[in-house]
Amino acid sequence: MTSSFAASSDILSVVTFIYGLAALLYWIGWIFKAPLAGKVATVAAIVGVLGNWAGFGLRWVESYQMGIGRIPLSNLYESLVFFGLVTMTVYLFVEFQYRFRALGAFAASLCFLALAYASLPGSGDGAIRPLLPALQSNWLTAHVATCFLGYAAFALAFGLAHLYLLKKSDHALGTVLGADLGAVVAVISGLLLGRVIFSAFFLLVTAFFIGLACFFLAGYAMTHFLKPRMDRLVARLADKLPDANTLDELMHQSILFGFLFLSAGIITGAVWANSAWGRYWSWDPKETWSLITWLAYAVFLHMRLVRGWHGAKTAYCSVFGFFCVLFTWFGVNLLPGLHSYA
Repeated sequence: MTSSFAASSDILSVVTFIYGLAALLYWIGWIFKAPLAGKVATVAAIVGVLGNWAGFGLRWVESYQMGIGRIPLSNLYESLVFFGLVTMTVYLFVEFQYRFRALGAFAASLCFLALAYASLPGSGDGAIRPLLPALQSNWLTAHVATCFLGYAAFALAFGLAHLYLLKKSDHALGTVLGADLGAVVAVISGLLLGRVIFSAFFLLVTAFFIGLACFFLAGYAMTHFLKPRMDRLVARLADKLPDANTLDELMHQSILFGFLFLSAGIITGAVWANSAWGRYWSWDPKETWSLITWLAYAVFLHMRLVRGWHGAKTAYCSVFGFFCVLFTWFGVNLLPGLHSYA
């Protein structure tokens, strides 16, 4: 059993580096217009996702060998592994369908970061443990799988938002990149400050304001001091992208796909909660933020249908929505609730 567990861990560790290599090659192929690098990146992504499936499946087998017998979807480590799996699988379908690889730079980078974070001590030790009594239900698979299929689609829409703004050379690109940097700094500062700030509320507030400061500073720098260089780089990158209408439609389809699966995830979660705790909804922090995320995308889809929102507005909604997804996934784990085991 120990050797088997080591085998799945070793496979997933190798997959992490393969995703990192794929991300690097996708970026090289896109920035330097190197078709060979892009083709090799696709091969690396295929190898990586096959390895991801193998590691996920072997971990499932290991749980039966240990007498536990559960699908590996019950903790943060396993959710990160599954996110990488479904995101890369969905991305490769998009690549083969639409024949452009620039999105792979974002998708492979996100998958690499997910699996790399899974290997950190803060994400759990990766051990296979018995499920809590409340989790011992067949609804687990349906709930978590549908939610993360939605997350994967939202992740791709997040990448497509950046590609759209690049293609249109939108003036808000610097602001969006500043928001990205601010979010990254907020997460990193939260992880570091968690060692000295033990109040979840003050930790979230402190990390938020640090990220907000970086957002304003980075946005100002990119729209003023770095603008000439940014314009040249944007023009170079945008040259290899599909037309803006195609990117906009892909964003819309990704958001719609993710919205449908997130809706299914919330519904199956409510049914599961009723069978486990006797009530469909308890306003647990993760439930609340799942609803906020659902409403963010629902408002966008409504406005696109009724008011014809498209283009840059789609991109802004996609970026904002994915930040809601990330907080739903990670941020609320700092708060007490029924999902504190996640």
